[in-house]
Amino acid sequence: MSDQPTGSATDEVSDARQEAAENVVERVESWDEGAEPATVREDLQEGMEQAGARVEDAELDRMSEEIHDDGSTEAPEVE
Repeated sequence: MSDQPTGSATDEVSDARQEAAENVVERVESWDEGAEPATVREDLQEGMEQAGARVEDAELDRMSEEIHDDGSTEAPEVE
């Protein structure tokens, strides 16, 4: 048995990474709405790397197309 309380440091890091990914998406949505998908994708990828959030290429493609077409997207689930 562990003396560690419920909710480990790993969970806290994961939660922080998820929150950072959501912030990246919000920032890119506001800055890049209507921009070409390649520009949106580049900004998403750069922001996710800075946030330490790993996102699959297909997910970046999906999000960039949605931001280009609709101005918004769902934040990805990150590790």
